[in-house]
Amino acid sequence: MEPVTLTTDHLLLRPPGPADTDATHAACQDPDIQRWTAVPSPYLRDHAASFLGQDVPDGWRNDTAFSFAAFLREEPSALVAMAGVTRREGATAEIGFWAVKEHRGRGHVVETVRTLARWAFTEAGVCRLEWRAEAGNLASRAVAEKAGFTMEGTLRAAIVHRGTLRDCWVASLLPSDLGLAPAFAYLPARD
Repeated sequence: MEPVTLTTDHLLLRPPGPADTDATHAACQDPDIQRWTAVPSPYLRDHAASFLGQDVPDGWRNDTAFSFAAFLREEPSALVAMAGVTRREGATAEIGFWAVKEHRGRGHVVETVRTLARWAFTEAGVCRLEWRAEAGNLASRAVAEKAGFTMEGTLRAAIVHRGTLRDCWVASLLPSDLGLAPAFAYLPARD
């Protein structure tokens, strides 16, 4: 898939590239990002350069992972967050995100997640978007819930973080949750 740029009322969402190496490296020095995400720890400048120079373009080219950097529209050089949609089995994809510490709590990540979800459903052929996070990551859960995800439960030993199996929360978002027509008919279970 060809990389795309998306805009919202407040944000510019574009695929990150090598020019974003310093900002990404600086943001990922935050202990909370290293604690709750899969970024390496310690996070070296080479990690950012490899992610931005190889992983991001490979994901777009192979139609497997779509990474976006979020910037304020009025300050397009200020990195606010990083988010991505990664294809899983069938028409399911998973969304992941982190926010630059100075920009947390302002609604920018919720706006990013909603925008990427809408794009995934309308442009990338996704029929179910999942959010997963290690149980206890309350900030990430709050973003997912504010973005409209429905909590589905806790999966035991479903995430490996720094060599340790950990429980994770899982939630989903469907096109109909955003008022969009689904690609397939959906017949929910009945009790």
